[in-house]
Amino acid sequence: MKAIVYNRYGPPDVLRKEEIDTPVPKDDEVLVRIRAASVNPYDWHLVRGLPYLVRMSGIRKPKNTSVGVDLAGIIESVGHDVTQFQIGDEVFGLGAGSCAEFACSSIMQLAHKPSDISFDAAAAVPVAAITALQGLQSDGELQPGVKVLINGAAGGVGTFAVQIAKSFGAEVTGVCSTKNLDLVRSLGADRVIDYTTEDFTREGIRYDLILDTVGNHSVWAFRRALTPKGTLRLVGGGGGKLFGPLGLMLKALIVSPLVSQHFTLVGAKVTTERLLVLSALIESKQVTPVIDRTYKLEETAEALRYLETGHARGKVVIVV
Repeated sequence: MKAIVYNRYGPPDVLRKEEIDTPVPKDDEVLVRIRAASVNPYDWHLVRGLPYLVRMSGIRKPKNTSVGVDLAGIIESVGHDVTQFQIGDEVFGLGAGSCAEFACSSIMQLAHKPSDISFDAAAAVPVAAITALQGLQSDGELQPGVKVLINGAAGGVGTFAVQIAKSFGAEVTGVCSTKNLDLVRSLGADRVIDYTTEDFTREGIRYDLILDTVGNHSVWAFRRALTPKGTLRLVGGGGGKLFGPLGLMLKALIVSPLVSQHFTLVGAKVTTERLLVLSALIESKQVTPVIDRTYKLEETAEALRYLETGHARGKVVIVV
C-alpha cells in the first residue's frame, strides 16, 4: 500500500510517499481502507521532534515512522474477536498511520460514520472534536447559562468547541482574528472578540470556563478573566523547543492548588462512546465539521506546512 512516512526529524519536507506492507489487524482490531484522514498539531510536533519531550520513543530518529491518527473509511477486514463491525461498514475514529491507503484501528476507538456527512467531514472529527468535548464537559460543569470563552475559536478544536458549548446551552464568547469573526459568529458564538484589537484578559469580564487552544497568555492573565471559582482548560499552543506548550501547562498545574480557580490540561482520549456522542450532535445538526482545505495523500507535507502556520480555519483534511 501507499503511505506517508518519515525516517528523520525535521520540517514537513522529510515526509515521503512510499510503498509499504499493508498492516494486519489484531484480534480486537479492524483494517480500514482510508477514504480521508486529517492532520493535527500532534502530527507536526512528532515529525519535527519538537518539543524535545516528544522524542521519548526515539531520541535521534523516530521509531514510529507513520503519520496521522484521524481517519474515516470502509472496513476491509476484521480481527477474530470483532463482532460489532463488519466488512463494508463506513466508520470513523483513530488509527495509527492514517495518512495511507490502509490503517488498523482498535474497536475501542472506532464508531460507525454519521450517515449524512462525507468521509472528509468525518475524518475531521476525532481528535479535535473530542479534545473540545473533554475540555468543555469533563467534570460536567457545562450547564445552560454558564459563561464560556474559547480562545482560538476559529481553529480545529475551537470550531468544534463553540458548537458543542452552544449545544449545552452555554453563553459562548469566541476569540479569533479579524478575518475569522464572521466564521465564529456563524458557528453560534454569542459574542466574538478580535484578539488583534482587544485583550479579553483585561476587559473586566469574567468567565466560568475558559478553553485555551493558543497559549498566548500567562497563567496570571487567565486568572484575571476567570470567576473566583472558574476553570481554565489548556489544550496547547506556544512554548519553546524543550517543553513546548507543556511549559504553560506545568505552570498552571503548579499554581492551581494555591488558588480558588481550577487549572487543568486537556488531552484527547478517543473512545467509541465519545465518538457516538459527537455522531449524535452531528446528526442532530448541532455540530458541523469545518474544513479549511483538503489535500491529496502525496500533498501531506504541504498540509502539515499549512497547519504549522497557525492560520487554519477549522480542520485540514487529507483525501486518500
